Amino acid sequence: MKMLALIPFRAAIIAFAFVVCTDAFPAEMSWKRQPDSVALVSGEQIVWRFNYGTNESKPCFHPVALPGGPELTWYRPADHKWHCGFWFSWKYINGINYWEEDPKSATAAGRTEWKNVKIETRPDSSARIQMDVVYRPANSQDPVLTERRTVEISAPAKNGQYHFDWDATYTAGKQDAKLDRTPLPDEPDGKPYGGYAGLSIRFAKDLTDITAITSESDTPLIYTQNRFRGKATGLDYSGKIGGKEYGVATLDHPQNLNTPSPWYVINDTVLRFYTPAVLCYGPYTVKAGESFRLRYRTVVHAARFTSQQLKEEGNRFK
Repeated sequence: MKMLALIPFRAAIIAFAFVVCTDAFPAEMSWKRQPDSVALVSGEQIVWRFNYGTNESKPCFHPVALPGGPELTWYRPADHKWHCGFWFSWKYINGINYWEEDPKSATAAGRTEWKNVKIETRPDSSARIQMDVVYRPANSQDPVLTERRTVEISAPAKNGQYHFDWDATYTAGKQDAKLDRTPLPDEPDGKPYGGYAGLSIRFAKDLTDITAITSESDTPLIYTQNRFRGKATGLDYSGKIGGKEYGVATLDHPQNLNTPSPWYVINDTVLRFYTPAVLCYGPYTVKAGESFRLRYRTVVHAARFTSQQLKEEGNRFK
């Protein structure tokens, strides 16, 4: 596929979207656009890229980085090829798996499809992405759940920090839609890895010296079998690459389902991952024709956040 030329901000008004701070950029920024992706570029480096081509199993962001910094996300690692960097996926809807993919076909039994993608890029380096998402079983054209998604991405501030604001409304189809996850270890047929679903981040393999905290305390998380589950308004996951510290934090909106959010966090030698796992402690059924809304803010930053910084970010995200 032929690459399109870089488009300077001052010359571009494009259908792609981000939302951010008003501080000056750390370096000259521009947009790189292809038929199935859009990227914010600092010099020759991709700061973030949104991938929404039909070859994707889910629309996703990868890479995600700070200006001048390394990639912080990992796209389709060999151990979990359905991990798409920074993305959203349900696990089960009415018993059908929308998360894992068949290794031969690279498709899931539950299909996630999208249309009406509208992307607005702005001269200040912020953007807005809107789309309609449909969830259906592979053997049916009737959606069991639809989603109206908006992602606002802020421009990098002087220190490179920026954020993604996710806002999604989910509506059940003609029948009830039961959203579920793999059972927890203490439940019938439970698994050590039970509880995940939703907005997720798979971290780069080079990220080491991990520290994860919540908005409740600066004490690092305590893991059981390399996993943490707990509730908090915000969570920060930070580490080092090349001797420098980088992190990603996510804030739960106070009107979300099951707020303060349940979290599912992994920290082992290769698999570094977290999700505000809205369904961690139990399934949720959306009645036919009814809707619910989820909102999150995810902040990409240098250094490591404290619990106080997480609280301050949460207060700004209302």
